[in-house]
Amino acid sequence: MKPVIGLTCAREEEKRRHCLGFDYVDAVRAAGGLPVPLPAAAGTEIETWLCFLDALILTGGGDVDPAYFGEEPLPGCGEIDPERDVFELALAGRALSAGLPVLGICRGMQVLNIAAGGDIYQDIYSQVGGCLKHNQHAPRSSPTHLVQPVSGTGLARMCGAEPWRVNSFHHQAVRRPAQNFTVSARAADGIIEAIEGNGAAFAVGVQWHPENMWKQDGRCRKIFAALVAAGGEYRRYREGRRP
Repeated sequence: MKPVIGLTCAREEEKRRHCLGFDYVDAVRAAGGLPVPLPAAAGTEIETWLCFLDALILTGGGDVDPAYFGEEPLPGCGEIDPERDVFELALAGRALSAGLPVLGICRGMQVLNIAAGGDIYQDIYSQVGGCLKHNQHAPRSSPTHLVQPVSGTGLARMCGAEPWRVNSFHHQAVRRPAQNFTVSARAADGIIEAIEGNGAAFAVGVQWHPENMWKQDGRCRKIFAALVAAGGEYRRYREGRRP
């Protein structure tokens, strides 16, 4: 059976529906995984998800409530979904505790970092002087600015240490990486573009959207392939522990 990859969903409260972009699903399928949407739901359902997931993707979306990293909201802080925040932060924390392979994309990278004890900029345009344009007005598949992988990191080994151009759709970003995470890529303005866990488990966050670029960018394909491969290893480990 293919590794089961859970993908968190955005929510449209007014239309009473959960949403997940086609590109996430297509990228997981192309990498050999079985994508499963995870609607935001609090409580014991998290433990149920963890019983059969082999890996997790925390997807992109709106802003994270700054209360989760001890701050009052600034004027640049955008739309917040309280139910999604509660669900994803709890899910990310449990995934990290269990060693479940996890990939955070854009908002998902920020959720991953907050769940692990780090924090984020609420709005880079008002909090970081001289930053680049990180919310592009170009097609989602178009790369617009460079990222520089940090030599010696898992990301550099996975995708190469040379800089390459990625897409960009964010105004929040990791400020202080969690204690058990390492910065693995930055933009030219210093904004953190990728983080990874220091432990043995696959735990990676990227600020760009590889699900929109994998068809034309082999490095983005490698990110999903690595997650699915880690999911397969996690399943074998979990099945080996069953009585």
